Amino acid sequence: MNALHQYLLDSARAAHHGEPAPPLPGTHDLATLRAALSHHRETRRLDTHHYEPRRPAAGLRRRLRDWFGRP
Repeated sequence: MNALHQYLLDSARAAHHGEPAPPLPGTHDLATLRAALSHHRETRRLDTHHYEPRRPAAGLRRRLRDWFGRP
């Protein structure tokens, strides 16, 4: 089932129940993309204190330490 089929099904269901029709497919795609991008930027900005530029393997070591725990 693609987005158009789902929209038609939701529209028929809304008409049957006397509710307003759902928005057309793709109406809020740009706003959703902008929100996801800003969320990514904010989380990346908050995680910058973990970045160690002089030690390229530090990120891998940290992830392995977090995964397996310290000995």
